[in-house]
Parts: sequence; C-alpha cells; structure tokens
Amino acid sequence: MVFQKDGNIFLKRLRYFCLFLTVLWLAAWGGFEIGKREGGKNSLGLDLELVWQVKGRLEETYLDKDKLDEKEMVYGLAQGLVSSLEDPYTVFLSPKENQRNQEDLAGEFGGVGMQLGYREETLAVVSPLKGTPAEKAGVKAGDLILKIVDEEAGIDRDTRGISLPEAVELIRGKEGSEVKITFFREGGDSAFEKVIKREQIVVPNLVLEWKEVAGGKVAVIGLNSFTERLFEEWPALVNRVKAETNGESLGIILDLRNNAGGFMQGAVMVASDFLTDGVIVKQEMAGGKIETYMVDKTRRGLVDLPLVVLVNAGSASAAEILAGALKEHGRAQLVGEKTFGKGTVQQPEILEDGSGLHITIARWLLPSGLNIHDVGVEPDELVEWKTESEDPQLKKALEILVGK
Repeated sequence: MVFQKDGNIFLKRLRYFCLFLTVLWLAAWGGFEIGKREGGKNSLGLDLELVWQVKGRLEETYLDKDKLDEKEMVYGLAQGLVSSLEDPYTVFLSPKENQRNQEDLAGEFGGVGMQLGYREETLAVVSPLKGTPAEKAGVKAGDLILKIVDEEAGIDRDTRGISLPEAVELIRGKEGSEVKITFFREGGDSAFEKVIKREQIVVPNLVLEWKEVAGGKVAVIGLNSFTERLFEEWPALVNRVKAETNGESLGIILDLRNNAGGFMQGAVMVASDFLTDGVIVKQEMAGGKIETYMVDKTRRGLVDLPLVVLVNAGSASAAEILAGALKEHGRAQLVGEKTFGKGTVQQPEILEDGSGLHITIARWLLPSGLNIHDVGVEPDELVEWKTESEDPQLKKALEILVGK
C-alpha cells in the first residue's frame, strides 16, 4: 500500500470529516425525537431516520443487551460510511486495528508474514515476507485467500466481503498458535489448505550482499519494504556501498521482489540516489490536480553504477513507483515477472481516540503519465520462477551486469 508520510496535505479535509462524525453521532444519540418529527434529517441534511429505527429496534428487542456497546456502534457507523465507497483500500480502523497497522509500518508484528491486498475484490496475498512462516509454507504472491480458521480462537470466517483490517486481525495471533488458511492459486484445479504456525515477525528493510563474479563484484540490495526506518537506514546503506565499491563494482542489483510497498516518500528517496534529475512519480488528486515529485538533487549517491532491478507479482505500490520510474528513465533493466498493480495512494491519519482513517486521495502515475493500477509494470526481461533450488531471476540479472 502507498502511504503519504506527511499528513498536512489531507489534514484540513480530515478535520471536516471528524467534525462530521462527531455531529452525526451527537445528532443520532441526542436528537431521536427531533429527527422523527423532521423526517429523520439532521443539520447536515443527512436522512438518519433509518439509523434511529435500527438503534431503537436493537434496544427494544435484541437478545444480548450487554452487547449494545455505544462506542462499537460509533465505529460501526464510521465503517459503514467508508465501506459504502466500495474501495477496499479506503478503510476506518478501530483503535485496536489501527495499532496493528502502526506495527506494520514500524516493521515489527506478530503473525505468519503475509502482505494482503485484493484480486478482483477477493482477498489475496500481495507477497509472503522473506523468511517468514508463510514463505516457508509455500505461500505465493497472488494466492487467493478463501477462508480463515483458528479453532483455538473460535474463528471460522469465509473471506467474501472481508476488509483488510479484519483479515489482518483474524490471521494474526499469539506466537506459537496456528491458523488454517484456505488458498486458491491461479492455474490450480482446486482450493488447498495450509496450517501455519504464527511467529513474531520482524521485517528488515534492507539486506546487502556482495556477489563475486567474473571481473569484479556486484552489490545485491534486498529492499523489502518502505517503512519509517528506511529513512535512516537507506542513506547509511548508500554510504556503505560507495565506500566498499572503490570504483571496482560491476553494478547493483536492487531486489524489489515481494516488496508490498509502504511510504511513497521512501520510493522517491531511493530513486533519487539512482537518477540525476527528472520526474519520479506524479499524483493525480480529486478534480484532476497533479502533484509532481522530482529527483532530490542533494542525493544522487549511486548514479554512476549500472543497475538491474528484480520484480515479481509481489512487488506492489511504492515498489512499483520505484521500479516504474527507473525503467521509464532508462536507468535500469527490470528482470522477473509483472508487478502486482497497486496504483492508488492512501492518506493515513490517527484520530483522537486512537482509531485510524485511511482514505484513497489520489492515483499515482509513472513519469510518462501511465497509471498501472490493476495492470502492473512489465519487466524488460521476463524470467519466471520455476525452481526452488536456485534463483533464475538473480542469475539473469548477474548475466546482464557482467555483459555490460
């Protein structure tokens, strides 16, 4: 998912939205008789008569009266408003769900290690995180998730209509516990189940390895996610690579496979170390307004080294921004498989009670103006993953650099 790190762009709209929710709730709970007399409409012009009717009937007839929690009803109203947009990436998060989301962006959380998204409105694996229980169990990017079962927690949930926060909540659990997930893989004959034991998941943003090849060495940089830590870790890695190359490196392989995204500004920062100038990404806002993000010319630390980028179906969102920009500028060859195709931007905000609101505020465009949402970025060299014993995509990238 692409996030905006700077909340100022959307702050004014968010304040109005929060005010709207507050007024709505006060009107709903304090103006029942007035609402009935005036046809159910509040001062904002919304017809809330149905809300009054539902609340009244619940209070009168619902069996388990102790479950009529007004705070949860508030969250339900907010979730209903958001879900009416039928955008799976625009979500309202309760305080508990929002806390889990903050853990994601911090790079540490408990679970099985899968980034989630949607394929044609069906819950899907964007990418299994490297070295996690999901990857070890053989889960693949693009696998559809049909059912989630946790017998210990009493969970047996079909995923039709499920939101991302709810799916995350159900799949996660205490370390050492198990969750049974029903998957379907494109090209398969039937669904299949996997029982996965949960672990504490710590996602490293960056992994640096050196490959010795004929004529020199190659820096292989695994960029796994665009979390908050990347803004400190990436500049330090750039300095390390520059110090260790001493002009002898054959180039860099930037591995974006199974990178499900994160902060868009992270993609801009990384791209600025590989490009000398130009547009990195554009954002098309509501009403057609375009915001353009250019190369940060104070960086450009790795512009002199040849570059190959690895991508696959798990490369999504901010990873696609980075890969697409480098490809369109002719700076790098892309090797691997077509990327996921997530081309919208969400603005995350934390509300006063700890709940969260993620609103799709823009679609991002490659420097050429291309929107790859639901389309993806095509590699220059299509190399499918056909074996578990070797890495054919990395092998091809090394061949390209040696041949330069």
